[in-house]
Amino acid sequence: MEVSGIAKEKDLYINEQIRAREVMVIGPNGEQLGVKPIKDAITLATYAGFDLVLISPNANPPVCKIMDYNKFKYESKKKQKENMKKQRETNLEVKEYRLSVTIDIHDFNTRVNNSSKYLEKGHRVKVSIKFKGREMAHPELGREVLLRFADALKEVATIEQQPKMEGRFMNMLLMPIKEK
Repeated sequence: MEVSGIAKEKDLYINEQIRAREVMVIGPNGEQLGVKPIKDAITLATYAGFDLVLISPNANPPVCKIMDYNKFKYESKKKQKENMKKQRETNLEVKEYRLSVTIDIHDFNTRVNNSSKYLEKGHRVKVSIKFKGREMAHPELGREVLLRFADALKEVATIEQQPKMEGRFMNMLLMPIKEK
């Protein structure tokens, strides 16, 4: 085994890679076996069928635990993947779709289909309409389009934020329906 490869991975040394003369040994079940010379500790671990892993190198004396190192690595990678999955769930994206007051039916349906796929992945969708020129005089037409969009997606989404005017834009936020 390569010492530098293990040193980079969580800085855990095992068996002959440990360079201390004496170590505090913790058994496979968590019981303290006391301070032992390194050779005796490695022998104990070998007889138990496990590895001697340096847990706390800065302690005086350094602390080693008798454990199955490969199983430990597997479980720590599994925990790391689970944490990344939870982090991804909390960092959901918001996709924005722009519509217009005079949107054609085919363009409307295309945006509905694309946003439904995005909502099924668990992301949120922001739908906005930009009013140009004389369209500003009739914001109710924009609200109608946004509500029609939300109605087309009622199986996969609920309205998180009702349509509201912000300058020349009218925005609405949709969130996916949580399955129980």
